[in-house]
Amino acid sequence: MPSQRHVVIVGGGFGGLAAARTLRRANARITLIDRDNHHLFQPLLYQVATAALSPADIATPIRTILRAQTNASVVLGEVTDIDLSARSVRLDDRLTIDYDYLVLATGARHSYFGNDQWAEHAPGLKTIEDALEIRKRILLAFEEAEWETDDDARRAKLTFAIVGAGPTGVELAGAIKEIAAQSIPRDFRNIDTTTTRVILIEGDQRVLPAMSEAASARALKDLQRMGVEVRLDTFVTDVQPDGVRVGDEFLRAGNTFWAAGVRPSSLSAKLGVPLDDAGRVIVEPDLSLPNHPEAFAIGDIACSTDPATDRPVPGVAQGALQGGKHAAKLIAGDLSASIPRDKRPAFRYRDKGSMATIGRAKAVADIGRRSLGGLLAWVLWSVIHVLFLVSFRNRFMVLVGWAWEWVVFSKGARLITGNDTPGVRRYRGLGASDAPTTAD
Repeated sequence: MPSQRHVVIVGGGFGGLAAARTLRRANARITLIDRDNHHLFQPLLYQVATAALSPADIATPIRTILRAQTNASVVLGEVTDIDLSARSVRLDDRLTIDYDYLVLATGARHSYFGNDQWAEHAPGLKTIEDALEIRKRILLAFEEAEWETDDDARRAKLTFAIVGAGPTGVELAGAIKEIAAQSIPRDFRNIDTTTTRVILIEGDQRVLPAMSEAASARALKDLQRMGVEVRLDTFVTDVQPDGVRVGDEFLRAGNTFWAAGVRPSSLSAKLGVPLDDAGRVIVEPDLSLPNHPEAFAIGDIACSTDPATDRPVPGVAQGALQGGKHAAKLIAGDLSASIPRDKRPAFRYRDKGSMATIGRAKAVADIGRRSLGGLLAWVLWSVIHVLFLVSFRNRFMVLVGWAWEWVVFSKGARLITGNDTPGVRRYRGLGASDAPTTAD
């Protein structure tokens, strides 16, 4: 009896997990490799960054998710190289794993458009570590401003610049403004947190450029009503520790957060296959790699076109989910000889809508040809996001957290972790022997 074929899946995000679970009944060994031990629900990552949720509320160990799937194993490690000819992947330069089928679902990382030195001053939001760093910076800003007597320094600490007005940027901007205006005003004695300035910078002519014009206009109106300063058709030319430069103007800001672009995993450059201008793998219509029908790329690492619309498949969670299921079904069909390789169907992306939340009872949603806004869109956004969480515990904890926040107007995870010392120029009302002397 021939040995079972081996399917290696690189990445435990939406696409990789969808591929593994779709193959649960396949006559094959499945190995899922990820450098993190958990599956992260990225659409709610901004709520960890803004202290509404804790990391465990939106993440679940991959082993827990797959523990009932007896044909699946999990390897904690980072793939550093792939040899398509030898059909093998290398982990951390110490281990080689051979495969019969490969699914690449490695996702994306921040793109600073050739200015990687900006990363230190403008963190992005892709991982739990990123979210905790942003949360620390936000909360430290208020702590520092509380005791700062230098007026210019205090105003800078209460100014946040966010680069990029896609869903992440819009959601961050709205959440920071809500923290300052609703969650913490009574917690501080010496500052008026409602004066916090949030500047949202976007190079396009509208916010949420991937959504409909109606949704974009509604989001812009909601942001401005909340007090967010929105600068459209504006490009950041430099990022410094104390602010950003836009053209000839320097905007002084104590914190800058990056939500302007992504690039695929660096593994794409090691495959020796054609890439697009963004560095994504140009895949065949069935999502396989050129000249390698046993290997697939899905999600953010893949450049694919929907044959039904002749438009690129967007790099969003639903695209990765659908791509993972499609690749897995083709592998299952190959294993059972039910789908000849020369008759594989092309991947067809089904757009189930786009959503973004701006704040309390404020959201926008594009569903088919309809554009929704306000409370209805916010409820729809909330329900869908809860349903797509992978575990009952996550769903329960998120619902409890949201209910608490709705009733008491408070963020429940306002913890500053790490060893950072507040940077204050002159302490308010404290003697020299009582206060640190560090300067920002």
